[in-house]
Amino acid sequence: RPDRSGCVGRGIMTNMDPTDEDYGRWKSLVPFLYDWLAHHRLVWPSLSCRWGQILEQGDYKLKQRLYLSEQTDGSSPTFPNTLTVANVEVVKRRVAAAEHLTFNEEERSAFVKRVKTIIHPGEVNKIREFEASPELFVTHTDAPELFVWNADSQPHRKTGPNMDTEKEGATTPSTPDLVLVGHEENAEFALAVHRERFHVASGGKDQNVLIWNIADHDGGKLWSGRVSDGHGRPAKGALSPRARSGDGVGARSGDFGGAPALAPALKCLGHVDTVEDVSFHPSSALELCSVGDDSALIFWDGRAGTGPTHRVGEAHESDVHCVDWSLLDENAIVTGGADSIVRLWDRRKLSSKGADCVVWSSRAGLHADGITTVQWCPDQDGVFASAGEDGYLNVFDRSRIGAEQTPEAKKLGPPEVLFQHAGHRSSLADFHWNPCEPWTIASVSSGDGGNTLQLWRMTDLLYRPEAEALAELEKHKHAICGMKKPTEDVEGGSDGEDKENGAGDAMVE
Repeated sequence: RPDRSGCVGRGIMTNMDPTDEDYGRWKSLVPFLYDWLAHHRLVWPSLSCRWGQILEQGDYKLKQRLYLSEQTDGSSPTFPNTLTVANVEVVKRRVAAAEHLTFNEEERSAFVKRVKTIIHPGEVNKIREFEASPELFVTHTDAPELFVWNADSQPHRKTGPNMDTEKEGATTPSTPDLVLVGHEENAEFALAVHRERFHVASGGKDQNVLIWNIADHDGGKLWSGRVSDGHGRPAKGALSPRARSGDGVGARSGDFGGAPALAPALKCLGHVDTVEDVSFHPSSALELCSVGDDSALIFWDGRAGTGPTHRVGEAHESDVHCVDWSLLDENAIVTGGADSIVRLWDRRKLSSKGADCVVWSSRAGLHADGITTVQWCPDQDGVFASAGEDGYLNVFDRSRIGAEQTPEAKKLGPPEVLFQHAGHRSSLADFHWNPCEPWTIASVSSGDGGNTLQLWRMTDLLYRPEAEALAELEKHKHAICGMKKPTEDVEGGSDGEDKENGAGDAMVE
């Protein structure tokens, strides 16, 4: 990471003004800090981004689905809130050349191609995909309901100047494939999908945590016998006899084109304020944890009833915004709060008060504002990341907590901070580790600094064994420092050696 002097090191930038020199220094160091980075300017703010399934595999890159939200200002019916289905070309490790890591802030990346637009009924606050069925995903909005969508079967909708407003139904929101009902008040952000099954968990302002199993709808055939008209609405008579199984359950904010509804299988009671986030146990679809504005971290087990199995009060000093349960360690949980602090918890060492059982808390100043998202890396044990309203994304390595440091190293930051991504110049709303390509992240930001999607992967020199990384740096030190090799003759006949040493890695067209 760049420190305040602009050198590549372990220094941490805090309270970076988007207009000051630090951003320029960071940008100039991108070729040294990243294995790959793609910058994509968004027209509208995006509050959520999620990786989907792999579509194609190539030698140097892969094509993968990406889901994005678009939050418009509502000033025109031709610019509704939308879900964007995009195809992204993800460059594989050690392929991108340095010149391909440069970018212009106002440009859209050639790596990102929109393939479908879905008009969403209201703002999209959060998206979660079903890994068990990659074409499915569920969304949260400012309403009591949740919406399940099939990215493959939903028709593409035209928006903006291409929208024909005179055409019947042109501005009507797309019809969800399934509506999840049961909340009595708006459920805006707390959302999780179990990675191996079809269970969905949600929390809301009604202080409830609800669980649905969408396999309960139509015997698991979510769109059985269902066809759509040209506007994404179900054709008459297409709904199954069980389609209205959610009638009379929870508050309803609309009919949503007659979409089928599903009531929750479980309703958990224990929070005393708005539920902000939920996360499933890595293997059990009936175990989960939740956090909320009551500053509590609560654990649930549907097999034991609808009450908490454990409640940690005062988990943070104020509202707890986010939580994630590690896929690789069933005892490890990470939380982030409005107090700008990230905390680790061990399920085996819980008590009734957070101060008595927290395993680790991030150092003050790593984030200058509230934490928006925390997530464990799905393929690297002990690695997790946090994003904040200050625009920074910090990557931590749990195994480095408490490691010895030299006096100079201590000045640059705590040992557990593996990397700090400083490419966003406004509030970082969401990020997602790529479950298919190790160490790769998608992150989105919105605000005065610009609406931005960035796809990136830090250089492996930061997490490989130190001796191995130093040996590679030594091998290429002349290129890095702009020096001539001692053996380089006037004719410059060392190209073969460069290629042999890996300096001539394949480049992406």
